[in-house]
Amino acid sequence: MTENKGALAILVHGGTDNWSPQRWKGRFEGVCPDRPVRLLPGDSFDPAEVHYAAVWKPQPGELAAFPNLRVIFNLGAGVDALMADRSLPDVPLVRVAVTDLTARMTEYVVLHVLMHHRQELYLRESQRAKRWAPKLQWAAGAISVGVMGLGTLGADAADALKRIGFRVAGWSRSPKTLTGIDCFHGEAQFDTFLRRTDILVCLLPLTPGTRHVLNRTLFEKLNRSSPLGAPVLINAGRGGLQNEADILQSLNDGTLGGASLDVYATEPLPTDSPFWTHPKVVLTPHNAADTDADEISKYVAEQIARFEAGGALENVVDRGRGY
Repeated sequence: MTENKGALAILVHGGTDNWSPQRWKGRFEGVCPDRPVRLLPGDSFDPAEVHYAAVWKPQPGELAAFPNLRVIFNLGAGVDALMADRSLPDVPLVRVAVTDLTARMTEYVVLHVLMHHRQELYLRESQRAKRWAPKLQWAAGAISVGVMGLGTLGADAADALKRIGFRVAGWSRSPKTLTGIDCFHGEAQFDTFLRRTDILVCLLPLTPGTRHVLNRTLFEKLNRSSPLGAPVLINAGRGGLQNEADILQSLNDGTLGGASLDVYATEPLPTDSPFWTHPKVVLTPHNAADTDADEISKYVAEQIARFEAGGALENVVDRGRGY
């Protein structure tokens, strides 16, 4: 029987076929068999029966329609789109943080750090030109990787890079301690962190304080005396973190030697964007941590069960900080 269970509403906009609203409804009906699952738009139901909402990029005002809402579950890692909704109900907002997502992000970061470290852009260009001309290859220990953002994703990626042999540092807003990682925090230590960084990995959340943090002023502070010749940017955080005009100018004049970008100010990336064809850019379509949707639905179902049994929710967003 389901009449005593608060309903779960699904509000999903955009995404691939695997992330379609109908597929989400099927997943949640499978993991919440004793609970009504309502799909918006489409299903007819009383908004008062909704206690939980599983969402991805809901329209402003949509969530305000549920007077008995208890928890909002964001189906992706970034909550900036939700935080922009001034009518968002004052209930706990939970971020998805499953081990699958963390592992996939670490795969992406390690792949792209190694790609620049092992001169893959040069080697692939040499292949196209049928040119056998290997360059000196330095050891991982000659390269300092800096990870901006030491939450669950950043900490795991930093640890994996350290085990490969890179010199790894991390920067976060508040103090963190990670074994084998040189940790910096706050504005006072930011420039020191940047000056020692050859490859910058950005996994920060998007907040009013981090918007366009990846700009020319920052790039000019990165280390320029490494074997790479010029520093490299890897952004798998949010598109709003980067000033794209500054990235292009810095690539063109040598302030940056290369970039791996997974996120953009406008997505899908417009076909006229110079990033598509820039020789120093490795471009991916926001799939760095395109996690298993089935794992996410199980995670949400487990959180609801724990919450209804009187337990604490995990990964609740601090609305003051925006993450």
